[in-house]
Amino acid sequence: MKKTVNTFQKLKDNQEKIVMLTAYDYSTAQVLDEAEIDGILVGDSLAMVALGYENTYDITVDEMAIFIKAVARGAKNSFIIADMPYMSYNVSIEQGLENASKMIKAGANAIKIEGCNEYLIKFIQRCIECGIPVLGHLGLTPQLLNTIGGYKVQGKTAKNIDMIYQNAKKLEEAGAFAIVLELMPSESAEYITANLTIPTIGIGAGAGCDGQIVVTDDIMGKFTDFAPKFVKKYTNLHDIVLESVKKYSQEVKDGEFPSQKESFELTEEEKCKLEKKQNIL
Repeated sequence: MKKTVNTFQKLKDNQEKIVMLTAYDYSTAQVLDEAEIDGILVGDSLAMVALGYENTYDITVDEMAIFIKAVARGAKNSFIIADMPYMSYNVSIEQGLENASKMIKAGANAIKIEGCNEYLIKFIQRCIECGIPVLGHLGLTPQLLNTIGGYKVQGKTAKNIDMIYQNAKKLEEAGAFAIVLELMPSESAEYITANLTIPTIGIGAGAGCDGQIVVTDDIMGKFTDFAPKFVKKYTNLHDIVLESVKKYSQEVKDGEFPSQKESFELTEEEKCKLEKKQNIL
């Protein structure tokens, strides 16, 4: 059964954890869907993980749409959320709605935006009015790295915790169905979670959130450019794939691959015809 915003709220109300992961392609989405993951985020992290960009700033709406379509084709039951790329919703509400609608038309069930200010509150409200669910994102907001001074833990003081909490309440009141809390002390995230009606999804924010999300390529050990402290590796696909490719390469060089098992053969009749033709030539 297809999961919805109601699924997220019901899980929180029942004190059941929400499970989310990222996916950028059809086959990964299929696996996550088969594993009954609650929500799949087509994150702008694909800029680095899938496209090799230095950061998330360069990914465009049109590029995001390609990956959203692939994930939507692979995941039929998980709730699909698409990251709104950097500056794709900040210029005007009209611009934001146009780009958000592209995400939904590509196959997303909701969008994710970062931060909280008066403009974003109005934007969220307009999205809700247009039938576009919104996932908020507070704490470390990667699209604002240049203004917050890099990848730093947020909410480390009572003053900062209260500021994040007040922003979370504003997002809740505006209609956001859940909020991602990224890179903050466990106690801070737990406090915010306990005082919200809507669910929180943690990433590097401890176990007190209503759910968790991480990048699939990180927990699978596939992406190795850097490894966040909050990521646990459940396998090491990088080394597995590397070893397999090396073995394949060696077998090709040694003439072991393809073997007869991986090859096709002519019938005896056609072999005879080919031999006669070769003799004539």
